[in-house]
Amino acid sequence: MIEASPGTPEFDVDELAAAIDGCIDCEQSCTACADADVAEPDVAEMRRCIGLCLDCADVCAATARVLSRQTRYDKYLVQRLLEACVRACSSCAEECERHAQHHEHCRVCAEVCRSCERACRTLLDAQAFEEIDALRGG
Repeated sequence: MIEASPGTPEFDVDELAAAIDGCIDCEQSCTACADADVAEPDVAEMRRCIGLCLDCADVCAATARVLSRQTRYDKYLVQRLLEACVRACSSCAEECERHAQHHEHCRVCAEVCRSCERACRTLLDAQAFEEIDALRGG
């Protein structure tokens, strides 16, 4: 779909596609993990995990949608969304890793979050943001 767009992507097409796919996969995984957390007998101990999974799912969904729009591109917005996505994925993965030994859904979710985090970091490191960093004195 990226290549079918009449616009020119600001990022490497493969890296952009990997980030969009990673966000979509992470949204699904986090939603499913939160749902599974609710069904666990120790649900009270899973409250933080549930909240972080739901936050991560929402951030990933928004990031995937914005990254999919190539005709109206706001570098600052995309950079902030990618930063938020990296943070949400990192926080969620850390929490899920705490439960991974006892809950398989948390183990899987942590892996998917880490994958999405890496894909979004790759875009953040892209040349498209060098100009923004230079403007901020970085």
